[in-house]
Amino acid sequence: MKNPLYDSAVLLLKQLIATPSFSKEEQGTAEIIAAFFDQHQVVYSRIGNNVYAKSKYYDINKPSILLNSHHDTVLPNKGYTMDPFTPFEKEGKLFGLGSNDAGGCLVSLIATFLHFYNQENTKYNIVFAASAEEEISGVNGIELVLPNLGNIDFGIVGEPTLLEMAVAERGLMVIDCVAQGSAGHAARDEGENALYKALEDVNWIRNFKFEKVSALLGECRLTVTVIETDNKQHNVVPGQCKFVIDARINELYNFDEILEVFKLHLKSSFKPRSTRMKSTSIALDHPLVKAGIQLGKGYYGSPTTSDKALMPFPTLKMGPGDSARSHTADEFIYLKEIEEGILAYIQLIDQIL
Repeated sequence: MKNPLYDSAVLLLKQLIATPSFSKEEQGTAEIIAAFFDQHQVVYSRIGNNVYAKSKYYDINKPSILLNSHHDTVLPNKGYTMDPFTPFEKEGKLFGLGSNDAGGCLVSLIATFLHFYNQENTKYNIVFAASAEEEISGVNGIELVLPNLGNIDFGIVGEPTLLEMAVAERGLMVIDCVAQGSAGHAARDEGENALYKALEDVNWIRNFKFEKVSALLGECRLTVTVIETDNKQHNVVPGQCKFVIDARINELYNFDEILEVFKLHLKSSFKPRSTRMKSTSIALDHPLVKAGIQLGKGYYGSPTTSDKALMPFPTLKMGPGDSARSHTADEFIYLKEIEEGILAYIQLIDQIL
């Protein structure tokens, strides 16, 4: 038997799919979520394109649980064979851009929030936030809304995990590097080739292994993803070569430690674009994780990043859908996954309320 909120959650997801909501352009979906709360007599607030609400009997003296997912999407994959903005049901699947990442999680969490909204005498307040700019880790997303939510003790971040518990998440640091040489004529063997200097560092990056290996997230991974010189002429020795490192960091290192290692080994200058997307983990003996284990949920370390990285309190990443479907052509979520997601979230919170 379906949860009474299931039908309204699916209808809401269809409305969200039909409304383009690329990162920084989420005005339309923010209005749809706000209208949904109006319809269900939920008091809400909005800051930028973030929509948030607190349980009806919110008590400042109680600890609070945050339920969060995002309503922005990436651009549609060029391989789409159907209109990404036309929600389409077939064989138990709901197709459309953002259906899996993270629309199914979002509407399941909204349904869960409604389930608990009017409850009195609970151990925890329930706070909900639909955030913007998650796909680009933008500064006008969850970071903008967090100061308005009151003190949050821990949270659930809705991302497609097949309803398993992602208890840890890799950090992401993008690092711009510059190898400096001096330009010269290639035929006369002049100058100092910056490309060759860069390749020495690239080779070190390719082969270096950090000592600490996480049981949940494995080893830290460094990957050079972009390289370019300052000229396009075949007969000029490049005087400068730029390259980019994509650094995926486990929870056993902080970013400062990684940068200190670079200082010791890289000849090129380097600068991180941002140090915001830190690795995070939630203890396996945390009440939220223990509740999930009691419900038969497994746990793992996630290789992908989310708004979880920007939250200064313990969070569990979990939701309906499959991360492998995210950002793919003809994205879909099974309707049964939404039904199961609502039930799983409610059961999880019931365990600790």
